[in-house]
Amino acid sequence: MSTFDTDMASSTDSSTPVDEEVRRLYERYKSAESDEERREIALEMGKLDGRRHAEIYAALEHE
Repeated sequence: MSTFDTDMASSTDSSTPVDEEVRRLYERYKSAESDEERREIALEMGKLDGRRHAEIYAALEHE
């Protein structure tokens, strides 16, 4: 098991819905059978990352 897998496995106790979505997309990406499928999953990952950043910036503005 890689360090990444170990870190992810050890963080499941406090995982959020976004963390679960990231984990699900990562698993789909690893098992993708074509470049096109991986591309589509990567685009989903990018959208999710953008939402996460928007939430962080919004929270910082309200501090």
